[in-house]
Amino acid sequence: MTYPDPNRTTELIRAGLIDYQQAWDYQQQLFDEIVAQKMANRQNELQHPTSNYLITCEHPPVYTLGKSGSDENLLLNEEQLKDIGATFHKINRGGDITHHGPGQLVVYPILDLENFFTDIHLYLRNLEEAVIRMLDKLGIEAGRYPGYTGVWIEAEKPTARKICAMGVKCGRWVTMHGIALNVVNDLKYFDYIVPCGIKDKDVTSIQREIPEQVVDFQEVEKLLLQEIQEIFQIDWK
Repeated sequence: MTYPDPNRTTELIRAGLIDYQQAWDYQQQLFDEIVAQKMANRQNELQHPTSNYLITCEHPPVYTLGKSGSDENLLLNEEQLKDIGATFHKINRGGDITHHGPGQLVVYPILDLENFFTDIHLYLRNLEEAVIRMLDKLGIEAGRYPGYTGVWIEAEKPTARKICAMGVKCGRWVTMHGIALNVVNDLKYFDYIVPCGIKDKDVTSIQREIPEQVVDFQEVEKLLLQEIQEIFQIDWK
């Protein structure tokens, strides 16, 4: 499918299993590149197109705490982190604490929203919508939990459980960080935190929701990228 706006062309980068700090540094490099392009355009009164990127990856076990989060939501000390083979990073995205690990699909869009729309709330809702539509194709009914970002199962019931966490940074209308979708990852790591700072809600995964099926990680990635492409009307390069 080809969309008419070349400014929305986005380079797709499949990074595979990558260290969290390495991925963060790479995001920052791309973010800085786009901001520099925008500043050069404005200073020189040019209309050169800016770049857009989207990274998909997995991380070794790691906990990340957003700038609005609380250290108290990490229930382990430094020695205990080492015992379970996990690391911990405080980062500059929104949101509280979450976990990344193998089998979880992480998506980092580094987009110039001025190529799309300048509305951060719409951006967040669109990311959620892509996940919701993709899960529907797998036979999983999901939705939003009023007052919280991310994607939930049975959000308004006592059995509410989060399947996709979200935290983004946006500066000069350029985004970084993104979404973490639990696919076939080990959920025990969430027992060591208060996920997203929410004490009374569970965490789930695609595999847990459809235990009778063999979940294919690459197929989930493919389906999610299709939904992102359609919602944001982008062409991959």
